[in-house]
Order: sequence, then structure tokens, then C-alpha cells
Amino acid sequence: MAEKTKLKMFPLCKRIVLLCLGLLVMAFGVAFSIKAALGTSPISSVPYVTGAISGLSVGTTTIIMNTLFVLIQIAILRRRYQPYQLLQLPAAILFGTAIDVAGFVLQGLVPAAYWQQWLICLLGIFLVALGVSMEVTAGLITTAGEGIVLAICQVAPVKFGNMKMAFDLTLVALSVILSFLFLGHLDGVREGTVAAAILVGQLTKQLNKPMKVVERFFLQ
Repeated sequence: MAEKTKLKMFPLCKRIVLLCLGLLVMAFGVAFSIKAALGTSPISSVPYVTGAISGLSVGTTTIIMNTLFVLIQIAILRRRYQPYQLLQLPAAILFGTAIDVAGFVLQGLVPAAYWQQWLICLLGIFLVALGVSMEVTAGLITTAGEGIVLAICQVAPVKFGNMKMAFDLTLVALSVILSFLFLGHLDGVREGTVAAAILVGQLTKQLNKPMKVVERFFLQ
């Protein structure tokens, strides 16, 4: 009996490891995007701007924002909220902490030319997409940002893709408003933000294909 339980737990442990690795990869993607200085991805735009306003690290504001997202999910779904989704909170803490660690590791990376900024930005976009694909393949929980979109879709007759686009646009618009109100200039939203909005989803779809092989041979 104990041996059977151990066999069942082993795939779960591997999925947890893959989820954590995916969050770390995404964190480095965010850090590379910040270092590129061409605008962050839509989901990171609000933490970046609020960090610039408050003086807190982007990792800290990411944790705060994701905690708010979890509370909003609970408010939207109420009795339909599944308690295991509270695991989004430790995932958010890991993700936010990893962003700050990645920022520290990459602190010496300073692109001198515009093409170098784009190279770093595209690397960041690729890493975010890879991290998302790893998270999806792990099949345990969603990030709090995706969770709030799914929660809205459960109570409103709207497709996930349309709601995700509207959610990302809302975050970008909020970032722009906060930038001008508190900083007096646009910060964190540039051409790299547009590139991330277009490319992350497309790259994730392509990366999901090889990740299926990983799931078949290593997560079963």
C-alpha cells in the first residue's frame, strides 16, 4: 500500500518541480524585459509602474498584485471558488521573489544600442512564453492573472481568448494612467509591450507541442 502511494506521489512531485521551474523561467523573462527598457509584458506592466511609484521592488509589487487577484477571484466565484486555487499565493511569492533574484543576477546587463535592447527584449518574451508553457504542462494551478480571467469566464458569457485580451489591455491602460498621474511620464509601456502582447501567446502555442513530449515521457 505504501509503495502504491509512493508511485502515485512521484508524478505529482515531478509536476510541482516543473511548475516551479516554469515560474523561475518566467521570472527571468520578466527581468530580461525590464533590462531591455522597451516596456514590460502586459501582466508585468502594473507591478513595474507601481514599483516605480512606491519604491518597492517589482517582485514585491508582483506578489501584492497577485494576492489581490486571488481575492478578486474569491469575490467573483464565492461558493464556486475551489480552495486548492489558494496555492496561487505561494506560487505568486515564488514568482515575485524570483523576479527580484533575476533582477539582481542581471544587474550588470546594460544594453548600449537599440538593437541590443530588442535582442534582450525578445529573449525575455521567449522565456516568458517558455515559462507559461511549462506551467500549462505541469497542469496543477494557473497563475493568479490567468485565474482571474478564468473566474470571469465562469460567470460571464465570454470566451477565454477575448477576456484575456481585454484583461491585458486593461492592465496596460491602468499602467499608462498611473505613469502619467504619479510619474509625469510614460514608463514601462513601450513597443516591447506590444511585441510581448502579440508574441507570447503565439510562442506558447508552439512551445506546447514539444512540451507534450516532456509530459508523455517524464510526467506520467
